Amino acid sequence: MEKQTIKALIFGVAIVLAAFLLGDAYLSRSRPEGTISVTGLGKTDFTSDLIVWEAVFNQQNQDLQTAYAELEKDKRSIVSYLTEKGISEQNMVFSAVSTREDRKSKYSDDGRYVGDEFVGYVLSQFVEIESEDVQLVEQISREITELLNQGVKLYSQPPRYYYTKLSDLKIEMISAATEDARLRAEKISENSGSELGDLVSAQMGIFQITGQNSTESYSWGGTFNTADKEKTASITMKLKYKIED
Repeated sequence: MEKQTIKALIFGVAIVLAAFLLGDAYLSRSRPEGTISVTGLGKTDFTSDLIVWEAVFNQQNQDLQTAYAELEKDKRSIVSYLTEKGISEQNMVFSAVSTREDRKSKYSDDGRYVGDEFVGYVLSQFVEIESEDVQLVEQISREITELLNQGVKLYSQPPRYYYTKLSDLKIEMISAATEDARLRAEKISENSGSELGDLVSAQMGIFQITGQNSTESYSWGGTFNTADKEKTASITMKLKYKIED
């Protein structure tokens, strides 16, 4: 009887001990490692150093050769005007001439459509200027209507602004965003009575360029503003750190 009692006690202790060990192992496996995720922001204002400006001019005539000759005359006037304003011919790029027939609809006295009438040929051509002299090209884009007094039918497009050192700017901003995230992580761990451990992962956000002081919204695919000379660039970095007690 005593032997059976001893065996029962040993068996019971073994069961309790096994349950304790298994439970502790389960808790160890299921307990997540302490981590902290923070997002830092890198943001800076800058001024564009490259401008691209386009304008289109056209001529219309029932005779194709005459229309082309008139368009060539306008082109010479444009080159002369831009040269006098300080633009080198090397910075002027003219597109191929585009040609289309202009027609108007004809209707009978009772309002029925009876066909089209040929009006003439419309020839058009674009001129583009790309320059690092932003101020000069800006001024020309505003004053180009002076060519209207010479009979040149030229229509100016809004200038587009770019920055040639964008790659360097991105590197600087990524560094700033990473440092901002690290400082946030250190502050959070300090307030929680823990210490910041090793960096687990780093994820870069979308690069955004918007006009300064504008209400332009960010885009999931990234915003790349070309309408404003004064711009704001921003990028985020999401970092995950280990937390040590």
